[in-house]
Order: sequence, then structure tokens, then C-alpha cells
Amino acid sequence: MAAVDLINVSKSYGSVEVLRDINLSLQKGEFVVFVGPSGCGKSTLLRMIAGLEDVTSGELRIANEPMNDVLPAKRGISMVFQSYALYPHMSVFENMAFGLEQAKLSKAEIIERVHEAAEMLQLTPLLKRKPKQLSGGQRQRVAIGRAITRDPRVFLFDEPLSNLDAALRVDTRLEIKALHERLPETTMIYVTHDQVEAMTLADRIVVLSDGRVEQIGTPMELYNKPASKFVAGFIGSPKMNFLTGALAESHGAQTYGIRPEHITISDSKGDWQGRVILREELGSDTFVHVAVEGIGKVNVRVAGSYEIGASETVFLSPQPGNAHYFDASGQPIA
Repeated sequence: MAAVDLINVSKSYGSVEVLRDINLSLQKGEFVVFVGPSGCGKSTLLRMIAGLEDVTSGELRIANEPMNDVLPAKRGISMVFQSYALYPHMSVFENMAFGLEQAKLSKAEIIERVHEAAEMLQLTPLLKRKPKQLSGGQRQRVAIGRAITRDPRVFLFDEPLSNLDAALRVDTRLEIKALHERLPETTMIYVTHDQVEAMTLADRIVVLSDGRVEQIGTPMELYNKPASKFVAGFIGSPKMNFLTGALAESHGAQTYGIRPEHITISDSKGDWQGRVILREELGSDTFVHVAVEGIGKVNVRVAGSYEIGASETVFLSPQPGNAHYFDASGQPIA
């Protein structure tokens, strides 16, 4: 169980700099999620912590010990990848025990650790099965169980749910969240491009863009007080409406931002008048896309069902206290 510190860390491949001046201090027992679009450097950063990529400049410390030149196997880290990386000829038990056997642990301790991890992840009835007899979600749980048995100081997850279908992603996400609650002193670092995963799993989120840290904070800090237009657009589903022109200028801004759930809709009165372009019915929510006169396209989120047809006239009212204003460089305006 350990804190992880990155001090002015950068990574380059030849003349191409992919990470620049990363400064992070992750506390022991935290669940921290690295999130950002494809190519932002989040997986490279994770692999540097694991020791699978060299640090070009700066310092990486785990439990306040310098790690730049320490071999991956000596860092006290377990990593779970997108691919399950299970040995197909081995049973679940054998896959989970393999690393412990390599470490020369006693048979009794291996059995104890494997059964403890299997019980935690509801894998006990599957210990004799081969990977081909398991579902994708079960295979990923075996990969997580294999990591648990090593009793690492830090868990690293590299987009572990990306190969699962939607229902399995939700189930496995809940299991990972429950795992962290069972191991409250274990530091976990999780990489994803899915901001819903980030919001539901993280104690803190690190938002990355173009090799730099855009913002670090709790999920609700990022949601309510985004440090840039990029963060405002990346955190929240569906994404924030960004409106320019006279509306933004009237507030002294280049861009006016308002989340779909912070707009009310009426068929009789409101601040903005528009025409319905499309209605998306999700059951628990309805998304209404409206072309607003003089403003542009606005997406509105309505709880439950909302019956309205395309081309009908509606009136929208944004909640003033929930609007965000950004300057030309995408920085927030107070």
C-alpha cells in the first residue's frame, strides 16, 4: 500500500513529446482515474508507473522511494490490461496461482491467497474451469484476481472493461468499486476514455489532454467547476452545450456553456424559442434536440418520458446559476 508521486515527469519518443511536465501526488488508498481522449497519453503514463516505459525526464516515486530505474517486478505493482492475458491451458486456479509459484511461495500460502481472492470476486465455483469456459466478464475477474493474489502496493488498470459489452461493463465496474471498498488501503490507478467509468469509480479524476494535465479533482468538482472548456465538454453525459455569438457576447464571453440537464423545456413559455429537431427516448431520460432561433442547436435532458414531435415549437429556460462562460482560449470567466 503506497502513495505515488510524479514530479515534472515527461516522456518523449525521439523528437516527439507525448507527456509534458506531469505533476501528480496520489495518496495511499486512493482510487484515481486517468481520463482523456485517445492519444492524450494516459496509457503511456500508466505504463511509466508500471515500469513498462522509461521516464524521459522527471522523477517517479512509490512510497517515497525513487522508481525511475527500478525493474517492474521490483515495484510492488500489479497491472490488469484490456486483454485478459490468461494462459488457455491452465485452470482459473492455476492462472491465479502462477505468479505466486514463480515467487516461490509455499503451497499452503498459494492456496490461501487464491481462495481469498476467488471468494472476494465470486470466482470460487469457477476455479477448475479453463478460460475458454468463461464469459468475458468472468475472464476479466480472473485477471483481477491474479493481480490481487500478489498483494501489490499499487493496482494499475489499463482500460480493463473495453472488451466487454455494455451490461458486463456495468457489472464489472461495480465489482471493481466493491473491490476497492474491501481493500481501502490499496492505491488503485485506472485508465479509461469513458468518463462515466471515471465519474462512478474515482475518488479523484486526472483529466489529460494532449500530453498535459488539464485538471485534477473529485468527480463533482470537475462537473461543477471545470477548469477549462475542454474539461467542461469531456465530463458529463450528454456533453455540455457550447453556444457562441450574441448570447455569449452578452455575458462578456466567447462561449456560453450550459448542461442539458440545466435547461427546462415548455410548450408555452420560456427564455428561448425553438423548433424540435429530434427526440431520443431512453426510458429514464429523454434528450430533446432543439434548433433555437438566433442561438443554435441545444440539447435538453428531461427526466422520464417527454412526448413531443419533430418540428414542434418549444420554449427553453436555462438555469442562470448553472451557466459557464469561457474566453477565446477556453479558460473559464468568473
